[in-house]
Amino acid sequence: MKSHTHGLRQRRVLLLVMDGVGAGELPDAEDYGDTGSCTLGNLAEAVGGLNLPTLCKLGLGNIIPIAGVPPVDKPAAAYGKMTMLSSGKDTTSGHWEMTGVILDKSFPTYPAGFPPEVITPFEERIERKVLGNKVASGTEIIKELGSLHLETGYPIVYTSADSVFQVAAHEDIISVSELYRICSIAREILTGPHAVGRVIARPFLGEPGNFLRTPRRHDYSLNPPRPTLFDALSSSGYQVVAVGKVNDIFAGSGVTKAISAAGNREIFSRALEAFKELDSGLVFATLVDFDSLYGHRNDVQGFARGLEEFDSWLPDLIGELRQGDILVFTADHGCDPTTPSTDHSREYVPLLMAGSGVQPISLGVRQTMADLGATLAEFFGVKKGEGTPIAGVLEGENGDAHS
Repeated sequence: MKSHTHGLRQRRVLLLVMDGVGAGELPDAEDYGDTGSCTLGNLAEAVGGLNLPTLCKLGLGNIIPIAGVPPVDKPAAAYGKMTMLSSGKDTTSGHWEMTGVILDKSFPTYPAGFPPEVITPFEERIERKVLGNKVASGTEIIKELGSLHLETGYPIVYTSADSVFQVAAHEDIISVSELYRICSIAREILTGPHAVGRVIARPFLGEPGNFLRTPRRHDYSLNPPRPTLFDALSSSGYQVVAVGKVNDIFAGSGVTKAISAAGNREIFSRALEAFKELDSGLVFATLVDFDSLYGHRNDVQGFARGLEEFDSWLPDLIGELRQGDILVFTADHGCDPTTPSTDHSREYVPLLMAGSGVQPISLGVRQTMADLGATLAEFFGVKKGEGTPIAGVLEGENGDAHS
């Protein structure tokens, strides 16, 4: 087999995950209470149409009907949507699946709060009682319990529809380093049947009535159960640059460089900067505001503005693409702000792939998000995880792939 090592080494991909930007209910959405969810479609209808000229040219409106984003005759990107095959509708499952790891069972969730077999040893080891221990919005629970936290020094524990154990503390009461230590203890306890996807440190500042979460959030994830695309790339000598919360989601596994960033603008800016500096490999960034600021708060207008602002940044990014580069847009799950629920929604996710080596074809409906990871593994010539490479989308541009 002829070697294409030199050519493969120059390959670059920028993968942008639009957190929570789903593309319509999955067939099993009813099982999750998400019948009728369609983040992009419902949002566009609710605001009387979205203005997304660059994503429109790429073919976003060719995936599903989106008011204001019509289908185009000749999209500049390959376009389609992907099914989440893993059980659940959480961040970790979505990210792992698109990099080649499909989970056969969902992470545990706690709609009634955490049981004594979790909370009791946690309180004993941190030598403090806890407040809360219920499902709650992060901003609402610090409004509710922030004053009591200031009085007692007890950390606030809460969860959501996601598989998360979140610990909130005022930085003047429990230092950030101590909060991180507390969360590390929780991560040690939360194993076996209670192996939640993430433990999240949620520091905040301010006074009662005016509390504000700070950017020193930190996620303590499980390690992926099998090697991901990140591992395959880094072990083959490619760079894997994780921007924002991505490094935490993968517990650092396979990441060669982690870049801290908070909020869409900073995350996008850091990702673009990293991509400009990249020799060969993958820059992977998740734009969190769509989900955390807008989807979870049912902020329809904010969500629409966020998408339109994001679209306005894209011409500069596209102008940076070199011959052979691949630019990918997708999402990890839905978070429809138009439904009564403030939780994630069980949806398809959009997929756009652009670049000089991409054939602008319809990708159809992929049976798993892992097809994206398999396609990128083939592009880089590394061992793939689960999923099937998408035929034809990179036709004529691949070197020899190694299975």
